[in-house]
Amino acid sequence: MTDAGSTTTFTVNGANPYPIEIGRGLRLDLARHLGQGIAKVLIVHPPTLAAAAAELRESLAGDMQVLLAEVPDAEAGKRVEVAAFCWQIMGQADFTRSDAVIGFGGGAVTDLAGFVAATWLRGVRLVQVPTTLLGMVDAAIGGKTGINTNEGKNLVGSFYAPAAVVIDLDTLTPLGRNDLLAGFGEVVKYGFIAEPEILDIIEADLEAATDPTTGEFRRLVELSVAIKARVVGEDFTEQGLREILNYGHTLGHAIEHAERYQWRHGAAVSIGMMYAAELARLSGRLSDAVVDRHRSILTSLTLPTTYPAGRWETLLATMHRDKKARGSMLRFIVLDDIARPTVLAAPEPSLLFAAYQEIGA
Repeated sequence: MTDAGSTTTFTVNGANPYPIEIGRGLRLDLARHLGQGIAKVLIVHPPTLAAAAAELRESLAGDMQVLLAEVPDAEAGKRVEVAAFCWQIMGQADFTRSDAVIGFGGGAVTDLAGFVAATWLRGVRLVQVPTTLLGMVDAAIGGKTGINTNEGKNLVGSFYAPAAVVIDLDTLTPLGRNDLLAGFGEVVKYGFIAEPEILDIIEADLEAATDPTTGEFRRLVELSVAIKARVVGEDFTEQGLREILNYGHTLGHAIEHAERYQWRHGAAVSIGMMYAAELARLSGRLSDAVVDRHRSILTSLTLPTTYPAGRWETLLATMHRDKKARGSMLRFIVLDDIARPTVLAAPEPSLLFAAYQEIGA
């Protein structure tokens, strides 16, 4: 990590290292991350950021031709038809391998933009500019790109490293309170799997922790980014360590699918973490106190911790199709204690059901 003035920079190591910058006003200084020889740039953005995307285009205007691709917001944008729309724009503009894509939006937009960049001519330069808390601390970092199918979330995708991730905290200012708090699902995840300071900051002063203008909020972003950068730098293609980032995601993704992607990702992951905590407790790994701490922190952030009891069979079938499964064997990231994640492979069906009964409403 380096801190140049008001900009904090982390480096994701590995075969294709890249910087993650955190600061204010950074989105209007992207040209230096695009490199030399870029003739065309496609900015992928949601409708809510149309004016900001136009401002971004003006900041890049000059020798480059900058095109805009407005795509549906949230998971509705992560469809093959939307990716094809972006490919069409690039094809009609004669994008070559030396051109670039900018993902400007929340986690779904950066997932889509990354997939478009990875697949056009087998890979063009990519710069991610996440504008939601979820995108900043999770989706835009790590090179996971993907789109959804009718059968599940992120089943089609690739690992593709960006040239840079630019986190401009000013883009969070107009974000609605519910969207901001939903992003805390991933922040809390980092606290439980790796960094207890995150949990301490939230418990000490909830108002300051959830205010994007405070030092506490920026500290939470930096701690979260540091964990993600370290983990993906050591395990880019999820062969081992990176699996810990899936804490709460196995059931969480199944809930998103059951809700037809109308739920916020962080809300689904919140229930998924509560389920994983109960699973660990019932398997004799985790104390009642840590399970209760899950419930207390998530509830303080107005994130859900229960789900309708009668939907277990549907969720179980979806989890078996999840990309984290190995054949017919389900795998869950659980905790032995705070900051001590481990894999629970092929748990007994009775244990899975019993844990669900603990969160069933």
